[in-house]
Amino acid sequence: MSNSKKSLAVAFLVVLVVVVIVSTIGILALGNKPEILQGQIESTEVRISGKIPGRIDKFLVEEGQNVLKGDTLVVINSPELWAKFAQINALSDVAVYENQKVQEGTRKQIIATVNQLWNKTKSDLDLAKVTYDRINTLYKDSVVPAQRKDEVEAIYRAAQAAERAAYQEYQMAVDGARKQDRESSKSMVSAAKSTIDEMAFLLEDTKLVATESGQISVIYPKRGELVGPGTPIMSLVVLEDSHAVLNIREDLMPHFKMGGQFKGDVPALALKDIVFEIYYVSPLGSYATWKSTKQVGSYDMRTFEIKAKPINPMPELRPGMSVLVDLSK
Repeated sequence: MSNSKKSLAVAFLVVLVVVVIVSTIGILALGNKPEILQGQIESTEVRISGKIPGRIDKFLVEEGQNVLKGDTLVVINSPELWAKFAQINALSDVAVYENQKVQEGTRKQIIATVNQLWNKTKSDLDLAKVTYDRINTLYKDSVVPAQRKDEVEAIYRAAQAAERAAYQEYQMAVDGARKQDRESSKSMVSAAKSTIDEMAFLLEDTKLVATESGQISVIYPKRGELVGPGTPIMSLVVLEDSHAVLNIREDLMPHFKMGGQFKGDVPALALKDIVFEIYYVSPLGSYATWKSTKQVGSYDMRTFEIKAKPINPMPELRPGMSVLVDLSK
């Protein structure tokens, strides 16, 4: 064999050995490559909105500002609502005064006048009775004709009716309004007060306050813009509720059990091995997460969503930050 052929054979063997070594190293490296899962930080987000229409008068906070529960965030100006409140107050005053009149009953002067009228009818009745008795006696003695007796009797009966009518008028004046009228008047006052309370509660919404402690993430309208009932004005992120969310393949679930713990890295904060505790495990919809892996000895896998909180409070965590979990650790 010539020297050139020998050199070519040696070179081929060297290349073959190198390829085998590199392939073996690559296979080993791929086989030992750690599996890293990526999730993200999420927090509860509260939309701040009001019940009344109006114009944004003043913002008392800025985006990125931390606020405490109960802090006033924005002032809404609603002149129409204030005008309605003044109108309802005026109507309430009318209802109160009318109720006072009904409860106090008839004025004393009117009662005295009706009493005098009743006393007059009693006097007229007494006179008519005396006259009737006298004429009736004369009629029995055949001194006066029947027509005269009938005329006097008619006057007597009329006096009786007038006296009864005057008495009823006097009793009505003394008793005042009927019970139903008094109760109805009270109900009108209660209804007016309830309407005022309702309007007062609505007017409290002209100053919107923070329902939770957290951070203002987004302010949607500008100062001076009109907003309607239920329109989101700003978003409040509850940082105390920050938690990690990961989507885990079914075959990896033995690493993530309910109540269990795992370590994760947050590159945005340059923090490693943060300990999280799992408090939520739920399968995601199969239409979006089902993955067919059916082969010999395999099965169809689903994806589960897990949520976990850091065991130690970390106020520096922010929604959107990545969380890396190395399963080889």
